[in-house]
Amino acid sequence: MVSKDLAEVTSLEQLGALLGEPTPAAADKVRTSLHEHDKQWLAASPFCLVSTSAADGSCDTSPKGDPAGFTLVLDDTTIAIPDRPGNRRGDGFRNILSNPQVGLLYLIPGRSDTLRINGRARILQDAPFFDQMVVKGNRPKLALLIEVGEVFYHCPKALLRAGIWKTESWNPDAAPSRSRIAKALEHRPESLEELDRYYGPRYGERLYG
Repeated sequence: MVSKDLAEVTSLEQLGALLGEPTPAAADKVRTSLHEHDKQWLAASPFCLVSTSAADGSCDTSPKGDPAGFTLVLDDTTIAIPDRPGNRRGDGFRNILSNPQVGLLYLIPGRSDTLRINGRARILQDAPFFDQMVVKGNRPKLALLIEVGEVFYHCPKALLRAGIWKTESWNPDAAPSRSRIAKALEHRPESLEELDRYYGPRYGERLYG
């Protein structure tokens, strides 16, 4: 049970007193269009997180990954992200239908800084540029078209603290396996052995099927 003896922050004044003032560089780094450096980052990034919130406040953050450069830069203020076969829940898409605001966080493996883009998204079921998004024969059925509102880089401190790229710190077996999680929490009828095979080496062969 959470303790009732909590010191909660409830005002901007309290928050400012605790955080202090941002440096001028941090306060002024937000831009409204893509710089050439941003485009190079997007061309090198194979992974991003897409955060959305519905009109009722319910939230979702969904990972998106493809070969590096999967985010298509259409112009200095417009990008597109393809959708790939998944679990068909469409949580982020559903949120966007009632609230188009999105937040994106782009990573490059081995880099501790990140690129952040905030903007407004639309869901497309087709466009001429879908032909540029084909991977292993998979042409997306949906894509997000995002009008860039804010773009800036986030400092490396969080990823450095996490040691996320230090392979010697990796311990993938510290948490239950994907098959055990599916069996215990997702009501999968298969046996654990069947799930081990399903999520085994051949799972990667079905990413675009």
